Amino acid sequence: MRRNGKSAQKNQELLKLRDAALQLGVSFPTIKQWIYKKKIRSVQTAGGHHRIPQSELDRLLFRTRGKTVAERKDAVRRVSGRNQLVGRIDQVRISGLMAEVKISIGEQQITSIITAASAREMNLKSGQTAIALIKATEVMILRSGV
Repeated sequence: MRRNGKSAQKNQELLKLRDAALQLGVSFPTIKQWIYKKKIRSVQTAGGHHRIPQSELDRLLFRTRGKTVAERKDAVRRVSGRNQLVGRIDQVRISGLMAEVKISIGEQQITSIITAASAREMNLKSGQTAIALIKATEVMILRSGV
């Protein structure tokens, strides 16, 4: 793939940098640096803008997230164990663009608000086992029974 705007596969989809960055899970400045350091190939338009071939994204996703579907799923789940709570889905309520998912963990319940598209993509249903992944910058402690 040459950088002068000509490619061997003219029918291949070319993505804007922001779209490519979103698919790869990196920032816009990171993808620009990758282009300059030749870590990712790009095609330049007549106006000098960079576009990333879909095959280049596929190459990076294949390498970084596993060769098979199972390996990619395992790679996604590799996060610290301290912030994962396994439970059972009590309720999935989809309304418009959002979904409310209630998960019972022991005698406690966690409610998460996610996009309806995500809930549908994961095919979330009551009774299924699910993992609540907690991401927080602060944790407050209250002393009970004082």
